[in-house]
Amino acid sequence: MNKTTFVAIRTTAVLGLIIGAVQIGAGPSPAWAQQPPPPAVVPPPPGAAPPPPAAEAAPAAEAPASTALTTPSMTGPLVANPNPLVAIDQEPFGKIYTGGAVTGLGLFQTDPVKGDRSVHGDASNAQVFFQKTDGMFQFLAQIGAYSFPSLGAAYINAGRSVGDLYGPAPVAYGKFAPNDSFSIQGGKLPTLIGYEYGFTFQNMNIERGLLWNQEPVVSHGVQGNYTWGPLAFSLSLNDGFYSGRYSWLSGSATWTIDKINTVSVTAGGNFSPSAKSSLATPFPQNDSTIVDLIYTYNSAPWTITPYFQFTNVPASAKLGIGHDASTYGGAILASYQFTDNLSLAGRAEYITSTGSAANGAPSLLYGPGSSAFSFTVTPTYQWGIYFFRDELSYVQANSITPGAAFGRGGGNRDQARILVEAGVIF
Repeated sequence: MNKTTFVAIRTTAVLGLIIGAVQIGAGPSPAWAQQPPPPAVVPPPPGAAPPPPAAEAAPAAEAPASTALTTPSMTGPLVANPNPLVAIDQEPFGKIYTGGAVTGLGLFQTDPVKGDRSVHGDASNAQVFFQKTDGMFQFLAQIGAYSFPSLGAAYINAGRSVGDLYGPAPVAYGKFAPNDSFSIQGGKLPTLIGYEYGFTFQNMNIERGLLWNQEPVVSHGVQGNYTWGPLAFSLSLNDGFYSGRYSWLSGSATWTIDKINTVSVTAGGNFSPSAKSSLATPFPQNDSTIVDLIYTYNSAPWTITPYFQFTNVPASAKLGIGHDASTYGGAILASYQFTDNLSLAGRAEYITSTGSAANGAPSLLYGPGSSAFSFTVTPTYQWGIYFFRDELSYVQANSITPGAAFGRGGGNRDQARILVEAGVIF
């Protein structure tokens, strides 16, 4: 990581801590600290157009007002600061908000993969957000450090993530919204594909799942969004797994059936494959086609989301892929809110791949033709802008290729992890 990137990360972390300290010093009133979270809203797929508002329920007279921002999107149970800071509120800029997430984690695991280790301590987020959310011209910029802990893969610390993945501004885009139904945006965009978001604070669990490992996280590109009644559509031309080649088309369609039930289809694919490979651009996933079908039930105290995923990498003599390979996977994520402050989230998933080393198929999991399942449980406690959560996860791989799975030699079939994460979302 070069000196400029290091300085940017350090400055962001300090700024985030200062802003958090200001809020902490002000001291949340007991009413704020124990207030219910903002009304549940089913978030769109990552990066997608927000769904149209559901039919309004009769407001509770005692419910406190909230101006919590909808970006970066959060699936819960963690909720955004209900009283975000206003950085600028004057012409010609309008109202520009600032917020952020400063969080740290500890990770303990059995059988780390080659190059990883058993214990990690790291800053999972040291980010500050700047955004304008109304008017014809809008924007979002997330600045700082981050990591992406995911099941069944080596943990990459925040310093390396910033240097080798998406830089010190992982998400940054401008948006032109001439009316409430249509908008177009461009820059570094969250992917439209899948259900789980990139950053830890956005999700039910600290770690992302096995299906998420098949999907892009951030792409350079341009994206159009359109809402029509209960339907919301997004379409993007982008560089897929951050390849620098604008050869991916991605899209999402969301149907808000009512305030409880939502169905989404997300898809994407590379129409001009290449053999580029890096930490941010894994080969052969960057040359794949991906489709996800997602259903969300959201009625307090439950949020339940099952979804199904299909991916395919075609054979290509040019790229050295002797036979096509596919993955088929399914997951169910659920969260139960015991009190305004305490919740429990869980995730179970299974994924299998096709092909074999003998016919020249690429490895999409733990060797061609391998499969895996996982289970994750995450109790969470949030009080105002502060939160603490811990997590237990387990992954088992089957039909592995020796050397491609867990342990120093890659021959072990399972891995267990314990994580803790704590911080502020301000």
